[in-house]
Amino acid sequence: MTSRRGSSQAMHPIAGRRRRRPLAAAATAAALLPTLFSASACGGPADAATGSGDLTVMTWAPSGTGSADRPGMTDLAEAIGRDINVKGGLHGRRLRVITCNEHNTADGAKACAQQAVDAKAVAVLGSFSQYGDDFMPVLERAGIPLIGGYGLSQLEFSSPLSYPVGGGLPALVGGSGRQLVEAGCKAVSLIRPDTPAGDSLLGYLGNALKPAGIKLQDVKAPEKSNDYTPVARKAIGGDQPGNCVTSALGAEPTGNLLDAFRRTGAKNTRYASVIGSVQQSVVDSTGGDAGPLAGAFVTGWYPPESAKAWDGLRGVIRANMAGRPIDAADPGVQTTWVAFEVFRQVADRLAASGRQISAKTITALLDGGEQIDVGLTPPLNWATTNMLPSSESPRLVNTWVTFQEVRTGQLTLQRPGFVDVRWVLTGGKPPA
Repeated sequence: MTSRRGSSQAMHPIAGRRRRRPLAAAATAAALLPTLFSASACGGPADAATGSGDLTVMTWAPSGTGSADRPGMTDLAEAIGRDINVKGGLHGRRLRVITCNEHNTADGAKACAQQAVDAKAVAVLGSFSQYGDDFMPVLERAGIPLIGGYGLSQLEFSSPLSYPVGGGLPALVGGSGRQLVEAGCKAVSLIRPDTPAGDSLLGYLGNALKPAGIKLQDVKAPEKSNDYTPVARKAIGGDQPGNCVTSALGAEPTGNLLDAFRRTGAKNTRYASVIGSVQQSVVDSTGGDAGPLAGAFVTGWYPPESAKAWDGLRGVIRANMAGRPIDAADPGVQTTWVAFEVFRQVADRLAASGRQISAKTITALLDGGEQIDVGLTPPLNWATTNMLPSSESPRLVNTWVTFQEVRTGQLTLQRPGFVDVRWVLTGGKPPA
């Protein structure tokens, strides 16, 4: 593994590129049973009528709870399972995908994790929950790895059985700071939740701005509000040239915040945000190129949805047209896709070396430092030597982000490739 400690300006090519997969990838599945068993809630029919040779994986996310809902993640997991099984399974075995609604509660998250244990899942893939402190211990006791995850909890970046594919909010907010430095901002306001998690974001943004001597204003905001006008006015201040605002709220609160920005009539303040707060559906719903996000900067984990690298995801979604619509631009959906692609590569390599595919062998392979490249992130490596030198987030190995911009109503790459913000996350100095 080549070290990625280097300049934040170091770019890693992405859009449209297709790396040749390792030789193990050539050992793809022989034809077998195409049937998929899946469940949309804990304790459903996924527990019955399974074959002893099935490979079981799980994905969970909240549904029916409001703004936290991510049903597209579990819908995509089921669609991927159908696609794999229709094509013959995974190395001679049917892939059994079970899904669970964690209801945006700690008890729900624990129940989903326990269902994974009871079903003898070899991995939990993707998944969205802010209750990592509750579900990770359940997985740890059973030795089940979490590949992907959304990065909403500290344990997702510290548990030895967690393999995050993105850098969570820390990388996004740190990257947003570097994007605004390059844009020539003279003062930056951060609009963030008035929570302990929001408190930590201020430090990451400060690390990014400090070398450039940019003034940072902390603007705390309620997690939910129908009127963010006081928040927007505080962030905009005198609306002087060079004034910039970046936000890290949920998608629904961000929509309300943007309504408040529109009402202020600010002319000189440049708006920025992070993926998850802003995605293509938010751009569309707020007026596209005629709305407040026209020209906005957005920091992401992956290439924008329009990139050719997402062709596989779009193909599976098209094949799922009989089910609920799945938004390919949703970062939770994209994270689930990346997690399944990592799992496929791991399964390829285990099968090629004659090893069984199990929770134990998956964990051993990932811990062994093998580089996993799915073409949508820089190569991923969870070896000890690649861990982030941080007591809080050592598993945060993907410190690369993309710089995007809203142009003609579409999220597009502002510049090609990935930008490494590892030094920002560790409080280091920018490279000379």
